[in-house]
Amino acid sequence: QVQLVESGGGLVQPGGSLRLSCAASGSIFIIGAMGWYRQAPGKQREWVATITSGGRSDYADSVKGRFTISRDNAKNTMYLQMSSLKPEDTAVYYCNAGIRSPIMVDYWGQGTQVTVSS
Repeated sequence: QVQLVESGGGLVQPGGSLRLSCAASGSIFIIGAMGWYRQAPGKQREWVATITSGGRSDYADSVKGRFTISRDNAKNTMYLQMSSLKPEDTAVYYCNAGIRSPIMVDYWGQGTQVTVSS
């Protein structure tokens, strides 16, 4: 059974920073692309950032220059370093990954709350 578990969310003041983690566990053959999504209250889930297995990254315009996605393939873990946080970044953040175990399946984590408020 494969699981994705996010951690690192919390309450932070505008302009502050947080680092989210997403750890994959279970019977994993290969982890492909991984990504972060977020869902604010009353809004649809939106894509935040993606990183390929080779380390190539891409970002939504709303977070470009403020967020950095990374991964440690040896630890099956992905990170999202968030800086210069704004109130509009408040949302539940979800991690997503394509994992072969042995067939390729799209997995989601349970989400972690990020609240940016003074």
